[in-house]
Amino acid sequence: MPLPPFLLHLRSLHHHFHTPILTLTRHFMASTAEPISPSNTRVGWIGTGVMGQSMAAHLIRAGYTLTVFNRTPSKAQPLLDLGAHQAHSPQALASQSDVVFSIVGYPSDVRSVLLDPASGALSGLRPGGILVDMTTSEPSLAVEIAAAAAAAEKNCHSVDAPVSGGDRGAKNGTLAIFAGGDKYIIDRLEPLFSLLGKVNYMGGSGKGQFAKLANQITIASTMVGLVEGMVYAHKAGLDVGLWLNAISTGAAGSKSLDLYGQRILKRDLDPGFYVNHFVKDLGICLKECQTMGIALPGLALAQQLYVSLKAHGEGNLGTQALILVLERLNNVSLAPTESSS
Repeated sequence: MPLPPFLLHLRSLHHHFHTPILTLTRHFMASTAEPISPSNTRVGWIGTGVMGQSMAAHLIRAGYTLTVFNRTPSKAQPLLDLGAHQAHSPQALASQSDVVFSIVGYPSDVRSVLLDPASGALSGLRPGGILVDMTTSEPSLAVEIAAAAAAAEKNCHSVDAPVSGGDRGAKNGTLAIFAGGDKYIIDRLEPLFSLLGKVNYMGGSGKGQFAKLANQITIASTMVGLVEGMVYAHKAGLDVGLWLNAISTGAAGSKSLDLYGQRILKRDLDPGFYVNHFVKDLGICLKECQTMGIALPGLALAQQLYVSLKAHGEGNLGTQALILVLERLNNVSLAPTESSS
């Protein structure tokens, strides 16, 4: 819709009052725009791996027109079967989308799919378009993307919105979403976020990433405690399955136990979240700790234990594969024997 004269005048003062004027204009546009719905919003989705595939499927089932891009096109096939369209590049995807979600592997991947001047999504996004990066990545990169999107020549928006809840949360639409950026835009995205889980506003650009990194720090030591407890229970002669059930409703209960306890017992080490990606996350955490000048020894220990999984060629297993490290340290195995399976 056209801007009223007083806002046009404000925008003419942009060079003198850069941030306040542009922000006011954006907020006016956001507050007067139609609520997001399948009838007025085209969605792009970059990254159709373990998490992205389930998340994107929720949007298709809700009636949204979805265009997908994945570096390995075959991984997008289940979404194409549901009615999604396929783009040959993030730029082409963005040119057909109003909101572009991304959930890829590493910060370098985020930079490539969003900021590459020749093929990145931002270069193809129309003015007013929104980038939503759900990758766990570097807070400084989230700030950089937001600044690039907000540049006067683009006049777009960017939100960092990493998630927690694993493959089960993605499938069930119950993810915890940590959102950083302009609250007006995050509130506007609620119809989309609500299909994926519960959005939690954490502050300005980068704060979603900081919240997710703090989440990973908490999970790291929790996972160490879980597998250590399981090894101890096993060596003590307890039925580890009964023990897990017994502690699940007490103070030792946790989402990690609920998600992974029985999987570990059944030797199901398939990834809900890859060891490789967790090592990446914990590495970012350690880098941020160095910048902040804080010591988190539990984080450092957990990171080293997970790095040992990579050293054994087990980086493509799920994070519950941490049990293998403790088994090797103690020369024991919780794997079911023929007689007990």
